[in-house]
Amino acid sequence: MKLERLISITYLLLNNEVVSASELSYKYGVSQRTIYRDIEAICAAGIPVVSYQGVNGGYGIMEEYKMDKSLLGSDDIASLITLLNSTTTIFQDERVQETIQRLKTVQTDSSKTPSLTMDLGSWRSYACLLRTLRSAINAGQLVHFHYINAKEERQDRIVEPVSLVLKYDTWYLYGYCRSRSDYRLFKLTRMSELTALEEVFERKHTVHADNIFSGGVYDHDQTEHAVILFTAGSLAKVLDEFYLDEKQFNENGTLTLTIVQPIDTDWLIQKLLTFGEDAVVLEPPMLRLRIKEKIEKMLDRYGEV
Repeated sequence: MKLERLISITYLLLNNEVVSASELSYKYGVSQRTIYRDIEAICAAGIPVVSYQGVNGGYGIMEEYKMDKSLLGSDDIASLITLLNSTTTIFQDERVQETIQRLKTVQTDSSKTPSLTMDLGSWRSYACLLRTLRSAINAGQLVHFHYINAKEERQDRIVEPVSLVLKYDTWYLYGYCRSRSDYRLFKLTRMSELTALEEVFERKHTVHADNIFSGGVYDHDQTEHAVILFTAGSLAKVLDEFYLDEKQFNENGTLTLTIVQPIDTDWLIQKLLTFGEDAVVLEPPMLRLRIKEKIEKMLDRYGEV
């Protein structure tokens, strides 16, 4: 069939420097005139086919469109395809789909069971939010939204969006906040009524990605040091929630957790309260006091029980 022939010719051109019309004619059992029409159809589909004249002439695909197979190993290609596939569940980006198809043309063994599988589908609940922000980033458009800060205040924010960041299972928007005249990180879960404005900003944002989570960019309080003792009956949950932090397993079955990195204090308090009596903050005193105040307020609400 013609469609199958067109696909086969495209793959053949991707994997070869130059293929003559006579070779294609012989391979597919059609006339050279048919091959010419097939090449025109492939070009019309957006694939940049180049015609080479001379004795060794024929057809090839523009080098800038092809990927050098020697640059990536089979495992690298498979991992890239898996990662890109996982993002398409959210962003529905046709360009990503095209990239996946190109990667598959240099994949040497597509039948091999992938060693990596990813699924970001759990974020579909606000996939529309992610797509709106990414579109604004690509277009250089300002965004406006309402934001709940660490003081529980609901504020209007106008931001020059720079990048979407996924860290510790949480999505953030990194951008230049005009209200604060500085760069900030905004949790997407705290945003509401997001709109992309027509205004396009001129500022050139050159902040390196490695600096996004450095000091001063969070829009909430942080703690950089905490020591928590967990009972033996909560070890699995501790590992699920705090895998990357320093852990010491004690002889009596308990676990001592040490946090030595910036972390949202309110988030940490809320997370520790889910452990109930199975978690005790040893230090710092400020964190112990805040948790005690939280517990006392909770007890006041149930004073008549």
